[in-house]
Amino acid sequence: MADLREIVEYLDEYLDVASIPDAPGARNGLQVDGRSPVERVCAAVDATQATIDAAAREGAQLLLVHHGLFWGDPLPVVGRTYRRLKALFDADVAVYAAHLPLDVHPEVGNNVLLSRGLGLEGEGRFGAWAGFEGVGVWCAADLSLDALAERVRDVCGEAPRVIPGGPPHVRRVGIVTGGAGSLIAAAHDAGLDTFLTGEGAHHTFHDAVELGINVMYAGHYATETLGVKALAARLADRFDLAWGFVDRPTGL
Repeated sequence: MADLREIVEYLDEYLDVASIPDAPGARNGLQVDGRSPVERVCAAVDATQATIDAAAREGAQLLLVHHGLFWGDPLPVVGRTYRRLKALFDADVAVYAAHLPLDVHPEVGNNVLLSRGLGLEGEGRFGAWAGFEGVGVWCAADLSLDALAERVRDVCGEAPRVIPGGPPHVRRVGIVTGGAGSLIAAAHDAGLDTFLTGEGAHHTFHDAVELGINVMYAGHYATETLGVKALAARLADRFDLAWGFVDRPTGL
């Protein structure tokens, strides 16, 4: 067991949430207070009604997520916002969210863990997003585009959507998990021949083809399960907690 405040202080420092900028309105850190001590943590990609209800059923005191409840101006507490908060209050479950601080973390970050899962080691960083420089990880490689796609399928659970805009043999791969299709040009400018992310807009097909870079879309959800699992496991080890992962894939 551990005091919730002690856990929050540890997470804030470990993830460096005070120093890492994020999307406008993103709230990193403790979003909803809850009871102490904490004995069980539920990890999930998204703070949704389904994951909140699962955390309550499993008797967790803390729901640790990548995508939190709040993403902009304060919301009126009505409709689904009310239902989500009421479920949290009724079960006395706290919510801690780590978005960009979890994506870019050098140990439990989504980008680093996905690269390692693919058998690749980061050589450097590239790209800027929301005022953060070096949001992506790039890796040296020596394999065919098809072989890389097979590795991505094995790690993420489904075959990626491939836009073969670049060479058939991969030498330099950039990785930014989630919805980073807007960073295709940044990957190209960094001298990469292949860019892996979760999803992107329609026009990114033409971006890839005209810039001459391969792009793989492996799913926003599928590319972002690794970090929150690793963070929960680290918490469990440090504070002697039980933990579990609530899997609610979106297929997107």
